[in-house]
Amino acid sequence: IIHLLSSCQIPCLCGSAPCLLCRCCPSGNNSTITRLIYAFFLLLGVSVACVMLIPGMEEQLKKIPGFCDGGLGTSIPGVQGHVNCDVLVGYKAVYRVCFGMAMFFLLFSLLMIKVKSSNDPRAAVHNGFWFFKFATALAISVGAFFIPEGPFTTVWFYVGMAGAFCFILIQLVLLIDFAHSWNESWVEKMEEGNSRCWYAALLSATAVNYLLSLVAIVLFYVYYTHPEGCSENKTFISVNMLLCIGASVMSILPRIQESQPRSGLLQSSVITIYTMYLTWSAMTNEPDRRCNPSLLSIIGYNSTTIPAQGQVVQWWDAQGIVGLVLFLLCVLYSSIRTSNNSQVNKLMLTSDESTLIEDGMPRSDGSLDDGDDVHRAIDNERDGVTYSYSFFHFMLFLASLYIMMTLTNWYSPDSSYETMTSKWPSVWVKISSSWIGIVLYVWTLVAPLVLTNRDFD
Repeated sequence: IIHLLSSCQIPCLCGSAPCLLCRCCPSGNNSTITRLIYAFFLLLGVSVACVMLIPGMEEQLKKIPGFCDGGLGTSIPGVQGHVNCDVLVGYKAVYRVCFGMAMFFLLFSLLMIKVKSSNDPRAAVHNGFWFFKFATALAISVGAFFIPEGPFTTVWFYVGMAGAFCFILIQLVLLIDFAHSWNESWVEKMEEGNSRCWYAALLSATAVNYLLSLVAIVLFYVYYTHPEGCSENKTFISVNMLLCIGASVMSILPRIQESQPRSGLLQSSVITIYTMYLTWSAMTNEPDRRCNPSLLSIIGYNSTTIPAQGQVVQWWDAQGIVGLVLFLLCVLYSSIRTSNNSQVNKLMLTSDESTLIEDGMPRSDGSLDDGDDVHRAIDNERDGVTYSYSFFHFMLFLASLYIMMTLTNWYSPDSSYETMTSKWPSVWVKISSSWIGIVLYVWTLVAPLVLTNRDFD
């Protein structure tokens, strides 16, 4: 153990990412390792936020001075009237942990504006001083627990909705990027040889996505609508189904294929199934419980859908778990992605230039001997950064708000602070993001036809 600690150079926690991970992991680019460490910071915060919602944790949270005194029929400083602390303390704790993470990443987003090279002094702060950054994030999160209630939760709820809305759109951009990369990879393999096998794989993946989307639509109509009501859900399902059909047809039109031969039904199928997820997510936040059955009631586990008065709210549900999985995949993918799509690179403010040191190649200045370079992280940003430091931190800021809303099911306290309820703004944020997402995907198809004077290669 002593040998391992010495080889990893624990004092380098105050240094750069290459120093931090030297000898502890295989060689890689400094830019990738740095993003992975920040992603670890975020995931660590998410883990703490999840712990706050574990049953029984509310008894420990109520011990924080001024956080919430007692149970039902007691009060919170800054809030008039009686509140249900058993329901509210987990909600408040998640908001404060995520507030600390969000403020940490927003601070670095502002600090890293206009950083163009790792030679910039601010780049050293971005790529190093990990111990101090961890201490800063921890201090902000702990300090957030002592923020007086007052209007904080209400204001931060709407800030969280706006940030989560933006992060959903970023998820869509990354999803489009993934779908394009997936399609290009399999098409190239199909052209290189064994075309029937890869064509069958491409067709099967597309068919599975569309089949799952069709099953989802049928289940939505069966369980989330009624002949006498739920007109909003009927509209959401029908409109999104028609929009997805239109986007799919548009992707294979002859003129679209001429301008973008790589576009096809695989990308459209991925967008379609993601749109169905957003539709489902929006409907699970509808205040009318008749149009919003729980998953347990759908599978017949219980017969009641409306919790009894005073019952502790159920934070963990299927929609929240799926949202958490998508969040994890999105953060990890954004940390390691190297896209070949110039349009996506422009949207994500990343570089597609080839002026950087190649992956896995040692530095040419001879500063590393042959026996060490296999365990070194390589500074591939001496000539220019491979991604926008500021935008990356801003994306993690939005991710903190998204996970805050996801873990709390987009709930907010009612006027009496005794129960947690869904509200229509949450529904409209999610459903409008699905519409904007489809419009954004359609724009990537028609942009080369509209803006003929621009290069979209």
